[in-house]
Amino acid sequence: MTKNPTQENPMNFDHLHEERILILDFGSQYTQLIARRVRESHVYCEIHPFNMPLESIRSFQPKGIILSGSPSSVHEKDAPLSDSQVFELGVPVLGICYGMQVMAHQLGGAVEKAQQREYGPASIEVDHEGELLKDVEKESVRVWMSHGDRLLKIPPGFIIQAHSDNSPVAAMGDMDRHFYGVQFHPEVVHTPSGSIIIENFLFRICRCRSTWTMKSFVESAMEAIKNKVGDDQVVCALSGGVDSSVVAVLIHRAIGPRLHCIFVNNGLLRKGEAENVQRVFRDHFQLNLTYVDASELFLSQLKGVVDPEQKRKIIGNLFIQVFEREAARLPNAKYLAQGTLYPDVIESVSFKGPSATIKSHHNVGGLPERMKLKLIEPLRELFKDEARMVGRELGLPESTIMRHPFPGPGLAIRTLGEITPEDLHILREADSIILEEMEVSGWYDKVWQAFAVLLPVRSVGVMGDERTYDRVIAVRVVESVDAMTADWTKLPYSILEKISNRIINEVKGINRVVYDISSKPPSTIEWE
Repeated sequence: MTKNPTQENPMNFDHLHEERILILDFGSQYTQLIARRVRESHVYCEIHPFNMPLESIRSFQPKGIILSGSPSSVHEKDAPLSDSQVFELGVPVLGICYGMQVMAHQLGGAVEKAQQREYGPASIEVDHEGELLKDVEKESVRVWMSHGDRLLKIPPGFIIQAHSDNSPVAAMGDMDRHFYGVQFHPEVVHTPSGSIIIENFLFRICRCRSTWTMKSFVESAMEAIKNKVGDDQVVCALSGGVDSSVVAVLIHRAIGPRLHCIFVNNGLLRKGEAENVQRVFRDHFQLNLTYVDASELFLSQLKGVVDPEQKRKIIGNLFIQVFEREAARLPNAKYLAQGTLYPDVIESVSFKGPSATIKSHHNVGGLPERMKLKLIEPLRELFKDEARMVGRELGLPESTIMRHPFPGPGLAIRTLGEITPEDLHILREADSIILEEMEVSGWYDKVWQAFAVLLPVRSVGVMGDERTYDRVIAVRVVESVDAMTADWTKLPYSILEKISNRIINEVKGINRVVYDISSKPPSTIEWE
């Protein structure tokens, strides 16, 4: 089971975040988007549960507070409400959708059930721009609504700043106390003026400065790593993926050869991956890298296994055994580096609680406790795109920075049914063709993931004058922001045709290629 990222905060960057925005999460599906928009404006922010204790809020010392949306209603029993003293801190507050209704409810306004629920695109008219709506068009402003309640009465001291046909109060503000609310969602792309509104709150109202940059992060992270590690040594499980690669190079930049990276080849990697990882990190970056070829061990233990969860558990347990054996040869190692990102932290501190099920292959399982190592997670404050920007600051090759996510169990969960060396060869070749064509066509960097899946079925085909009875490759290409949801990519037919023709002609054992047009949900990105 993965270590909960909130159990220990191994890094301390408080000295960097002199200016920060606090986002109180009431359970909106868009809360992470709020944080991303704030970060994109180069202002640091953190997401915390709506019921964050008042003393913790004071200690956080926010320049401003944003109250997120929620699927709840303020009229429900046990509706999520923040401490009303949040409005007595002398700090600007912006309420978004449900957050505005909470503000009105707690400050003496009135919220009612709307006669007509408003979901999707809408138009608002600006009545009073103030600081919040400055530079926003005055008429027919397109916004994204998602609410079933609306304001019946604004609180004392507020004025109405905008309205729509269905919402008499689409935006409101108390200019003296710097409290503002919008009934719509400025954080989503469907609100074209949303970035202007958020930046108005950050810079005009909260008086923030754009100090959150990846260059400043790298400088502060290196200083924090040096202070944390001291003269001790760090061990890192390097997979070649974006997160572990950035972590490895960042820590190496800070402490040099006292970082020991271990790369385990489980026999389930993509074509040429083991060679590429060694070339980039050992030869180019001169990292202290131990390469372990454990492919025979993994494949022998997976022989005859068809259940996907059993595959995951076997691979996860074997990885821990192999990694633990290699790390034991480093008796002076006191820390284990891990590529935890901010979405992992957010999930673990959500007011709805951590995910009930964590995939058994995630990261390095129970190694910190088993090996009595302390965790060091220098990327735990970053989103994926920010981690990639750090990679660029550190000089990582673009092929590593923009590498598509690759599952911990590797090709084991893209080979449906029993895993054999022959099937892995077929899958590697087909997968390599897909990635080559995505690169050549310029589509690789436009999508979240592209890969091949080998199906455990055979179909009839004709090659030349001969009848064949061979395997099927499914091509999966999806678009996503965070992998929580995903949509299948509408690739041009010419690219799909090229991929299909090459796989059938070049990969022996395949006579049919299909394209997966399922979205998540209800499907998952991976097949197993």
